[in-house]
Amino acid sequence: MCRFLIFKGTEPIKLSHLLTRPAHSIINQSFDSRLRLDRRRPINGDGFGVGYYSLDPDLYDQPCLFRAITPAWNNQNLETLAERTKSNLVFAHVRASTYGVLSETNCHPFVLNSLMFMHNGGISNFNKIKRRILAHLKDEYFLFIQGSTDSEVCFALFLDTLDKMGYDPHKIFGNFGHDVLRTCLLKTIEYINKWLKEISNDIDFNPEPSLLNFAVTDSSSVVISRYITSKTQEAASLHFSCGSAFVEYEPGQYKMERLDRRQDIIMVASEPLTFERGDWITVPTNTTLTIKGQTVLLHPIIDEYYQRDPLFERSSDFAESKGLMGSVPLSDNTNSEVPPLEREGRSRNIQTPVFTCG
Repeated sequence: MCRFLIFKGTEPIKLSHLLTRPAHSIINQSFDSRLRLDRRRPINGDGFGVGYYSLDPDLYDQPCLFRAITPAWNNQNLETLAERTKSNLVFAHVRASTYGVLSETNCHPFVLNSLMFMHNGGISNFNKIKRRILAHLKDEYFLFIQGSTDSEVCFALFLDTLDKMGYDPHKIFGNFGHDVLRTCLLKTIEYINKWLKEISNDIDFNPEPSLLNFAVTDSSSVVISRYITSKTQEAASLHFSCGSAFVEYEPGQYKMERLDRRQDIIMVASEPLTFERGDWITVPTNTTLTIKGQTVLLHPIIDEYYQRDPLFERSSDFAESKGLMGSVPLSDNTNSEVPPLEREGRSRNIQTPVFTCG
């Protein structure tokens, strides 16, 4: 399935340092996923997309967007763009389709004014609840949908929910705040769960869980969910890294430097971009990760799928079967220690909000 990457920094970075130059960049992951535990579908070749905010204040009202249906590793325009473009907030996505045909309208990220959204995973039984979702939407958000993916429909549901919360998604330079974005994302997940429960007794209902790793930004705050509709299974993998600089110490090889306590760089990725064991921390399943300024906040999603036992170890079998579980890096070229559960791509539950960086 898909992979995504988020970068947020106090200073802009050249896109090539995220997308094309690293030996394990998100583009290289799309055809050479060394950390992926499932090898049955090792290629993410159904298109890609990059969204980023311009450094020019006059152009910051909405992100620049480049999407294409060609494989990301074989697009010369992307290579040229990445070498000539800098930004301090970047969303990148490589796609392996589950719903929807191969078209640019089905490639992530999706954008409306200052808002940008992407998804890794899939809604189980989406074809059975799609009508319910669309009927719930206001006409303007129903008409906003151009493609045929569950992901774009989820973004339309997010926009509709934001509107019904009293916030205008069409707002230019929309700084909604991290609390609003997180509340809206949680409500979006609640709606999806509600409609799935309504059809759970249908004779042809597929009991597979839904995988809802969503990412949304308003150009200032970023909120990401790592979520699955199961109490016993792991969600699609998600990791984050913080530091003072993301440096290339030899051609194609990068690491996160921590020269002081400043968190000038924050990256969140489905699969780590480096092989340094101490660079990355696993986000616990059924958790939201919020980037507020340059601070990372983790909040548990407390609902029927919340696992109250902090030592409970979820199974990664389902996510692995979908090609959505990547392990943490295996290199020992650092003195930093990672807890054993995080080394295996597993994570302990978080009982209360935690400041992890900043």
